[in-house]
Amino acid sequence: MTTDADRATSPFGSPVVVIRGDSAAPLVVLLHGRGSRETEIMALADALPPELSYAAVRAPLAEGPGFAWFANRGIGRPVADSLRATMDWFNAWLDEIAPPGRPVVLVGFSGGAAFAGGLVLDNPERFAGAAILYGTLPFDAGVPTVPARLAGVPVFVAQGEHDRVIPPELLDRTWRYLTEESGAPTIARRDPVGHGIATGALAGLAGWLAEGADYLARHGLPDRESVRWPTFPEGLPDRGGPRPRISLTIPQQQISDNSPQELQEKLFARLSALADVGTGPSAISVPGARGFMLAGARTGGPEEAFLVPQVREFAHLHPGHDGSLHVALPVGLAADAVRHGWAVAHPLAGIRLTPGMVLVYGPRDERELDLVTAIVSTSHAWATGEFAPTAG
Repeated sequence: MTTDADRATSPFGSPVVVIRGDSAAPLVVLLHGRGSRETEIMALADALPPELSYAAVRAPLAEGPGFAWFANRGIGRPVADSLRATMDWFNAWLDEIAPPGRPVVLVGFSGGAAFAGGLVLDNPERFAGAAILYGTLPFDAGVPTVPARLAGVPVFVAQGEHDRVIPPELLDRTWRYLTEESGAPTIARRDPVGHGIATGALAGLAGWLAEGADYLARHGLPDRESVRWPTFPEGLPDRGGPRPRISLTIPQQQISDNSPQELQEKLFARLSALADVGTGPSAISVPGARGFMLAGARTGGPEEAFLVPQVREFAHLHPGHDGSLHVALPVGLAADAVRHGWAVAHPLAGIRLTPGMVLVYGPRDERELDLVTAIVSTSHAWATGEFAPTAG
C-alpha cells in the first residue's frame, strides 16, 4: 500500500486518466507505448469485453508529442531508479481507484508492456493478470525475475515475428521467462506482423480477458501464499538438468527428455494404488491419457483440488510418447514445483481451469519416479481433504 509520504515525495503530478465502465467491475488498466498518449491506447477498449471497466493512464514523462513511462538514459530500456519512481506514482493512484478486493488486470503495449511487467513483477499479489503486448519485461531494472515469481498470475503475451522496434534478444528473453520460468499460466502467440497488434492477437486478448473475468466472478482471486509440502518435510529438491521443451499450444505436452515407458507404467501403478483412486480415460486430456479420479466417498478437498471437479479427476498421465502429467496443486505448491524445475503452469490455469494446474515432467529414473509420485500424492491428499494448505 502506498502511503501519504510516498504521494508527497512523488516527482510527478496527478495522473491523467480516461475511464470507461462500471466502477464496481474488474478494472483493466491500459498502458500506452513510448511517445504515445492515453487516448490512443483507450481505443483498444472498443474491441475488448464491454462488461469490464477500463482506465487508460497517461505516462508521466513528456517525450515530444507523447509521453514515456521512464527515463532510459539512452540505453533503450528502463533503469531501476526511474522505473521505481514511476511505479510508486502509479501505485498511489491505483490504491485510490481500486481498493483491496477489486481485481486489476494490466494491459501494456510496447513501452507500456515494460511498465506493466515491472508492476506485476514488483508486486504479483496486487494483480489478477497482465498482458505484455509487443514489448519486453524490464530485466535488470530492479524488479525480481526469479523462477516462479508470477505463479498464479495469468499472463497473455503477444509478439510480432517482424518486430524491428524491440530488440529480438529481449523479445526472446521475455518469451522464455514467461512461458518456462515465471510460473505464470501464459497464453503466448507470435503473429506475422511488425510492431503493431495483430487482429488475431486482439481477438485472443479479448477472449482471455472475458474468460478470466468469468473465472474471477465464480471463484475469486486464488490464495498465492507459500505452502509446506506434506510429502517433503525438508523441502522439494531441485530437478537436475535443463527444463524439457513443452508445447505452447493446447493440448500442453512434453516434447523432449521424455520419461521411459517402463517408468511411466511404474508411475501409473503407484498412483492407481492410492486410496480410493479409480482410473479411466481422462475427462479433459488427449485420447490415450489416463485419469486418476477419487472413486470412494472421501472428497473433502475444495473444487480447486480437481482438474475436472464433476468426475473428481485430480491428475492424469499423458500417453507414452509424452509421459508427463497434469496435476492440481495449491498455488503455493505449484509455484514451488516450478521453482525447483519439476513443472510448468498450464496456460489456462486460473482462466478456465484450477489456478494451481501444472504439467509435471515425466520421471527419467527411479529417484525421479519417487519424487514425482510424492508430488502427485500431495494432489491426492488435497483432493481427499487429508491435506489442508496453510501458509508456510
